[in-house]
Amino acid sequence: MNQKSDRPSLTERVYSALKQEIFDFVLLPGDRFTESEIAQRMSASRTPVREALTLLQREGFVDVMFRAGWQVKPFDFEKFDQLYELRIVLEQAAVRKLCEMEGTPDLDALKEFWLVPVSDRLDDGPTVSLMDERFHVHLVEACGNEEMARVHQNITERLRIIRRIDFTQRPRIEATYQEHAKILRTIIKRRSDEAQRLLKTHIEESQAEVRKITLHMLHEARQGHQLPKTSNP
Repeated sequence: MNQKSDRPSLTERVYSALKQEIFDFVLLPGDRFTESEIAQRMSASRTPVREALTLLQREGFVDVMFRAGWQVKPFDFEKFDQLYELRIVLEQAAVRKLCEMEGTPDLDALKEFWLVPVSDRLDDGPTVSLMDERFHVHLVEACGNEEMARVHQNITERLRIIRRIDFTQRPRIEATYQEHAKILRTIIKRRSDEAQRLLKTHIEESQAEVRKITLHMLHEARQGHQLPKTSNP
């Protein structure tokens, strides 16, 4: 009885840990592993491991290999392009609503982080990556459409792993600060067309950087995070 009631929380723990390892490049696209390996490493039985992997499979993060365990899903750039296109549509619609809505949109948290002197800018890639994600999520949430925010959050999570690669490069960190500041100032001034154009250009530049990603860059990113190397049988 206790085992059954504990299973959902254990499944969730394994699910969250594996997803984070994918986002942190501990598990790279194409890496293969077995349920037994994960169970041993996470001190769990195979049942919650299998349940967690099934959830990740539904979300598009892993694939089950016939008689060969599991695999972190390789990058599918055509799929990423489709997600970026949808992301642009949603975020442009959100920015338009922010510029047209009555009253002042709640952008204080974004202004406090992005509208700062150059000397106060952060240069830690993982931190700026997280704040970049929150910037775009906040813009959509601030427009007040919950369904739009839900769909956008799903897209954000599916693109997270490749967006984080973008922030292993110092020039991209600096460019993000500059571009976010321009977008924010334009929204504050209610210049809808200009804000949408700046936002679209900003996202497309990030999308172009993604195209340059190589497996070598992924290994470099993992080393930069000082993360352990996983086996790739």
